[in-house]
Amino acid sequence: MASKPRAFAKVFLPALPPPPLLTAPVFPRRPTTRGAGAGAAAMSAAATPPAQAPRKWEGLVDEALERDVLGACLDQAPERRRVREAFKDVQLSIDHCLFKGQYSGIGTKESYERNSRGVEIFSKCWFPENHRMKAIVCLCHGYGDTCTFFLDGVARKIASAGYGVFALDYPGFGLSEGLHGYIPSFDTLVDDVAEHFAKVKGNPEHSGLPSFLFGQSMGGAVALKVHFKQPNEWNGAILVAPMCKIADDVVPPWPVRQVLIFMAKLLPKEKLVPQKDLAELAFKEKKKQEQCSFNVIAYKDKPRLRTALEMLNTTQEIERCLEEVSLPMIILHGEADLVTDPAVSKALYEKAKSQDKKLCLYKGAYHAVLEGILRSND
Repeated sequence: MASKPRAFAKVFLPALPPPPLLTAPVFPRRPTTRGAGAGAAAMSAAATPPAQAPRKWEGLVDEALERDVLGACLDQAPERRRVREAFKDVQLSIDHCLFKGQYSGIGTKESYERNSRGVEIFSKCWFPENHRMKAIVCLCHGYGDTCTFFLDGVARKIASAGYGVFALDYPGFGLSEGLHGYIPSFDTLVDDVAEHFAKVKGNPEHSGLPSFLFGQSMGGAVALKVHFKQPNEWNGAILVAPMCKIADDVVPPWPVRQVLIFMAKLLPKEKLVPQKDLAELAFKEKKKQEQCSFNVIAYKDKPRLRTALEMLNTTQEIERCLEEVSLPMIILHGEADLVTDPAVSKALYEKAKSQDKKLCLYKGAYHAVLEGILRSND
């Protein structure tokens, strides 16, 4: 790799120690009656209050706040914004190195702005306060993610090395407007991302700075499609477990897919696509799976029909166009990834016409490479 991409790669590949296991709540035991008649048993049962469901974040979150957050309907942005505001201090208290890292001299800014389609987009940036940025890094988050949780920690780490980092929540994701988890058109989503990053790069304060795309999971597909639209406008890309192909274990069987394709035309917004738990697929360790629940505004329901179809079509398109990738790039992928197929990352590395490219495969690592990569002694 050229010196700049290689130096940059060292910045965002920290060894992430696993956080401690969250305390699991205990179910209360119901008393039993022995040797009594049916009437006495019925009276005893009536007098005994029903067992309460276990608390999700017992000992970590106030019970009233927990009820409020878990009971909220997150379909639209105003409620997602309210919930995030109420819960963000809890998120920052998680015992995870991405949140506990202390980086001095980093400024952050959050903003809302309507794009050319009239959609209000949430964006965030992280930047060194005391010196000029080395380069611009534009982050594209994954399907079950936002730019205000784990990705926030990744951005802080990169910014601590002197880079300006810029991200947005896609329409329908995180704090941006739109029906939660709904992608009516992947191409339109890419247009929104390209438009936002064009404004970032067009800022006079950033004149002359190199610019890099950073895409994680579905964000990898977004980054590649931005590159296809703008083949000569980026200095490089960092692709983390990029969604060039969805793993076969995640994609429904062929007969089910045909039904879903037909249904997507009739009921595009319905949540009918079967799916395994993404946290279990992304993280190998139970304690890291549990911490995903703290990203309370991330989309965790079954994929909406149109969304699933758009993602599937996008991966098929990218897989057909691997030879068109031409920008310098670093690809990171876990060999045990159960969400996106590492074999296609290998194919991307081999087929891309980029002269400056590097592939890093991590033995035993699952999908969440930056947040959950195994240490050498695990």
